[in-house]
Amino acid sequence: MNLLLIRHAIAADRFDGTSDELRPLTEEGKKKMQRAARGLRAAVPSIELLATSPLVRAVATGAIVEAAYADLRIRPAVREIEELRPGTESDELLAWLDKQSADPIALVGHEPDLSELLARLVGAERPFHRFRKGGAACIAFPGRVEAGAGTLSWALPPGLLRDLGSGKKAGTR
Repeated sequence: MNLLLIRHAIAADRFDGTSDELRPLTEEGKKKMQRAARGLRAAVPSIELLATSPLVRAVATGAIVEAAYADLRIRPAVREIEELRPGTESDELLAWLDKQSADPIALVGHEPDLSELLARLVGAERPFHRFRKGGAACIAFPGRVEAGAGTLSWALPPGLLRDLGSGKKAGTR
């Protein structure tokens, strides 16, 4: 089983008066995420289930990722789930994941929750990787998703995902 963790793209400033739950992606964030999603598609050719936090910026990021897989015969099923809302205990998300049979599953969420989840899934005592906006990681599990049972396959910052999506040699911007 493969699990993708994706941080939402660049969103409007949290101090512009907009409610945190309603902050949209910026135009720059949308454009960069479209390119990063093509890179994600190059790294992971299909996604069966795409779950997002219910916050506007995560839902919009999920829509961009879904669009990158639009030409497939079977498009990813998309769900907004409360278990990805910022600050939710990872036990709730792990219980939700335990009920899923899709493979791979992609989760679009927030920091610091994604860093904490990644650490827990691979058995680290504390977070060791920070997700940049639009960045992603892939964790492989020999069976079902369980805390401590995963192996980090890769973690890519958004710039490398964009390079991968453009066909450029990584780091040659």
